[in-house]
Amino acid sequence: MNAKEIKQLARDCGADICGIASLDRFEGAPKNMDPRYIMPEAKSLIVMGFRVMRGSLRGIEEGTFFSNYSAMGYGCLTYNYIPMTVINMCKVIEDEGYEAIPLGHQSDWRGIDNDGNERERYSRPVEEGKPQPDIMLHLRICGYLAGLGEIGYSKMLLTPEFGPRLRLGVILTELELEPDPIYNGPKLCNRCMACVRECPGHAISPTKTVKVTLAGHEVEWGELDCDACDIAFRGGEICADGEKGTYQTGRDDVKPGAHSPFYYKPMNLYQSGQAVCGAKGCTRACMINLEKRGVLKNKFHKPFRRKPLWSVDWSDYEPIEKKAGDESLSALGAMSKTQNNAEESLSKAHEKEAD
Repeated sequence: MNAKEIKQLARDCGADICGIASLDRFEGAPKNMDPRYIMPEAKSLIVMGFRVMRGSLRGIEEGTFFSNYSAMGYGCLTYNYIPMTVINMCKVIEDEGYEAIPLGHQSDWRGIDNDGNERERYSRPVEEGKPQPDIMLHLRICGYLAGLGEIGYSKMLLTPEFGPRLRLGVILTELELEPDPIYNGPKLCNRCMACVRECPGHAISPTKTVKVTLAGHEVEWGELDCDACDIAFRGGEICADGEKGTYQTGRDDVKPGAHSPFYYKPMNLYQSGQAVCGAKGCTRACMINLEKRGVLKNKFHKPFRRKPLWSVDWSDYEPIEKKAGDESLSALGAMSKTQNNAEESLSKAHEKEAD
């Protein structure tokens, strides 16, 4: 199989775009983020992009239907559709006699935290010279190295087709394929800083940046506060001194944010019931800017934002005290601390993520 056939296979299996990176582009990467430690004989990294339907963001933009993005634009796409697509592709590659590893998304088994540090007392290297399991690939960097697009100030991968409105799946294989060049097309991120202004968690620094070198190219993005992102992502806001909140199970310092209509975080849908913010800054605001500039290939007849932004008034908010027999809080009571911790890991692996 050659690169052209692989890309057609990716589209046939359900991906929207596909790029290929050679493994030498990971030279200099930390061991615990280097795919060559997963498959030392690997020759190619295949990266597929799956669009988030613009329509799945409509309900949040209108403030009336929040579940669709969390389910169809996030949870189902990330944890169901993408894994099945990469598995089916790997079957075809392995039928050709080449090992292929399907990497649908990040895992809670990862051996590093959001800052790239080893998780203490979690796992240990199986032998000298190997990283602590599990290795975690930075999916957006994989997309960059496969030529799909550029990294924007928001740390999102921006593609000329969809901007930030996509998620990624990866295949690591022994099949040697011709790599795509690093993206060198029209500039996508113009540092408009809409992502910074509209992020409800103020998670993207307007002044502090992170610089890395990827395959000989210097890449820079805004410093990200993953904890602030995690809370806002679920629709929450840190309470002011002296306040108490019951928005998030297991915490008494989080209340509903102005970007959430819910008294407490909704339950999971397709393993993710927490994308309440609807990627307000990092995706929606960025997409609006890119569409206005006319630089995206996926075009629409009408602009995405058609009315002023809404904001929920929680000035009279009071914590909800759970009472025995209170049916309205049954869902809140059912959410165990274990589930909440699992949600936190999945949310932070989103990196804000790492998709």
